[in-house]
Amino acid sequence: MPRHGSVGVPRRGLAVVTGASAGIGRAFAQRLAGRGYDLLLVARDRARLDALRAGLIERHGVAVECFPADLARDDEVTRLIERLRRAPALVLLVNNAGFGTSGLLVDIDPARQSEMLHLHVLAPMRLSQAVLPLFRHERGGAIINVASVAAFAVSAGHVNYCASKTYLLAFSDGLAAEVAGTGVRVQALCPGFTRSEFHARAELDDTAIPRWLWMSTDAVVEASLRQLERGGPVLCVPGFRYRLAVGLLRLLPRPLAVRLARRRARLSSAARR
Repeated sequence: MPRHGSVGVPRRGLAVVTGASAGIGRAFAQRLAGRGYDLLLVARDRARLDALRAGLIERHGVAVECFPADLARDDEVTRLIERLRRAPALVLLVNNAGFGTSGLLVDIDPARQSEMLHLHVLAPMRLSQAVLPLFRHERGGAIINVASVAAFAVSAGHVNYCASKTYLLAFSDGLAAEVAGTGVRVQALCPGFTRSEFHARAELDDTAIPRWLWMSTDAVVEASLRQLERGGPVLCVPGFRYRLAVGLLRLLPRPLAVRLARRRARLSSAARR
């Protein structure tokens, strides 16, 4: 966070947002610009980044740099790390880039699964490791890792998505323990169903999900930033209904969760026949 106060103070710092061109990442960019942050926006789509940059500059008057990159590639992560090392005003890293897939592991494209694991696991780890020396030296700064309520679940058809989000949660908890007392803060943001392009890109059918379960990207991001500003706990689950669901999932014995996942998979398979 800013070196001389919390989010929203007049003096700006630089926030880096990955996956910034759409969904939760775009909402982070908009909310942070509104709080006076300068921004380094990272995503694959240069045209969408440029359009977002123009709107943020016009509306909020902050400095915005676009950094087109595919963080599923190690060389692109390395290129971003080199840029971050030249950013002494950096105060916030939002590891948001990600995507989902649907289908049994035996049937789906292995290359796509490898990309997911690189994007959800290796990229956040490497970027977090890269910014820590600066944050520790300045005795401030924050890292937000965008995980998911899926981190607490067992789900056939989404094994790598759930596993990679579980990693982000465990990684955030461990990293928070490592930096305790240094002024550096870590958050694992675990949203539930959020209105964005995520489900369409993953070719997931969202029509069966009740309307009351959905949250907006703005609501998710505002909950994250408010909790960070207040010095809240590592885990951030926006929405009372999802906090209740996570509480129940944590009480569910793992063997029972696996059996329930198997049952859901059998029912789903039978319904497709």
